[in-house]
Formats: sequence, C-alpha cells, structure tokens
Amino acid sequence: MGEVIQLTKKKALKSNTLCRSGFHKWKIIKTQQFDVKQGKLISVFQCIRCQKIKSKLL
Repeated sequence: MGEVIQLTKKKALKSNTLCRSGFHKWKIIKTQQFDVKQGKLISVFQCIRCQKIKSKLL
C-alpha cells in the first residue's frame, strides 16, 4: 500500500467573516473634518479589522 498523507483544512479568519456579515468595528479617525461642498462637519470612521472607511454628517 501507499503512504497515508494527512490533509489539513484552511482556517477561516474570524475578522473577515464578521465584516462580510456587516458587523464592522468602527473607530473614529478624525473627530472634526469640514466638507467644503456641503459646508458641514463630518466624522470619518474606519473599521479596525478590514480598513473600510465611512463618513457621517454631523
């Protein structure tokens, strides 16, 4: 008989799974930033796990 080879499974990353499901962990990058086009203050958020950026008007 031939040799038996052990196969290993790839481990899934928990952080990517959470972010793909919509459960981001947001952190404020800049507390006050001014939007010139709308003339309003905005907050810039970045996900700690996947580095996705979103902004929100104040």
